[in-house]
Amino acid sequence: MIVSQVRRVGAARVTELAEQLDVSEMTVRRDLDVLHEAGLIVKVHGGATARYEHRADEPGFEAKLLRNTPEKAAIAASAAMFAEAGAAIGISAGTTTVRLAAELVSVPRLTVVTNSIPVADVFHVNPRADRTMILVGGERTPSDALVGPVAVSSLRSFHLDAVFMGVHGIHERSGFTTPNLLEADTNKAFVESTDQLVVLADHTKWGLTGLAAIARLDQAAVLVTDEALDDHAREVLGNQVGRLVLTNPDLVSEPRSA
Repeated sequence: MIVSQVRRVGAARVTELAEQLDVSEMTVRRDLDVLHEAGLIVKVHGGATARYEHRADEPGFEAKLLRNTPEKAAIAASAAMFAEAGAAIGISAGTTTVRLAAELVSVPRLTVVTNSIPVADVFHVNPRADRTMILVGGERTPSDALVGPVAVSSLRSFHLDAVFMGVHGIHERSGFTTPNLLEADTNKAFVESTDQLVVLADHTKWGLTGLAAIARLDQAAVLVTDEALDDHAREVLGNQVGRLVLTNPDLVSEPRSA
């Protein structure tokens, strides 16, 4: 039942599974350990996600939300320091960028352009009279991004002080990538709209290659990741990106509430 639920939805939380199966959360965690070792699911903090092994596979938003949550919280907190009051910024879709949005709700006089429905929702439930919020239109992806020609056309009309972008994979030859072709085109339009590209990606993204390229490594002014990044990756990225920021998840207990 657990494997079926995870594969059907893309992810499942321990609390939900315990309630559905009428067992303790400890029992569910033990079952997840067994299923993870068997290669049937991927056990993550608070639950499990389906295995995605192909370059064209794209996990859903809920599936990705459960992965590497302490790292994402630390990355979001560090990346927020690159958003100045009064700036016009772009925020791409992604679970780490949603956490970034929660960090930015108190920044005054922001103009925010995004193609992410969850990011827009974060700002909507935390309103400010001095903030301008722009959600571009387009076709909705499994990761809740709005992509395609409409989004690309809209983004090409903006000149942004900084763009904060989440990515599916980082590779020393392929650069920053995504499994979704339309999302790649939309993110390229984000990249072209700014001279300050800030990429947010935890260490597990290193070595992954999605189907479509977004940008070269040297196009990132800043890459914010976490300290679990291996030495080879640190050397490659340190030589390619403008600035490599390594965060410590242990120093961030909880992200700001959205």
